Amino acid sequence: MALPKNMRLKGHRTFNYIHKNSTKYNGKLMTFKVAKPNPEILLSHKFTTKSNNLRIAFAVSKKVSKKAVDRNKIRRILQEWVLKNIQKINNHKPYWLLVNLKFGDFCNDKNQLLEEFQNLMFKSRLIK
Repeated sequence: MALPKNMRLKGHRTFNYIHKNSTKYNGKLMTFKVAKPNPEILLSHKFTTKSNNLRIAFAVSKKVSKKAVDRNKIRRILQEWVLKNIQKINNHKPYWLLVNLKFGDFCNDKNQLLEEFQNLMFKSRLIK
């Protein structure tokens, strides 16, 4: 299941803004780039200007896996965790998050991937 539109980030201006104005949190498998929201950038994508939502983008490069099937599987695993743990409890902060997965072979180790994702979510104080 994909992220709902109100949680998704898109557009090159959005990503440029995150790269320039973000705080980085590094892990062994992934990096987080957390930035304060700038709703004016999303106006061209016809998003409503709700600043109380955490918006997330997952970037899984070809260095992680050459197969798109594996990259999409990783993306779906992380999106599922976000949907289960953030949307229902509503204990998140309204930031923009870009998750970049680093080079590595962890396609089959779902637990290690989710454990680091959760640790970085707490470390970056995006969830309580």
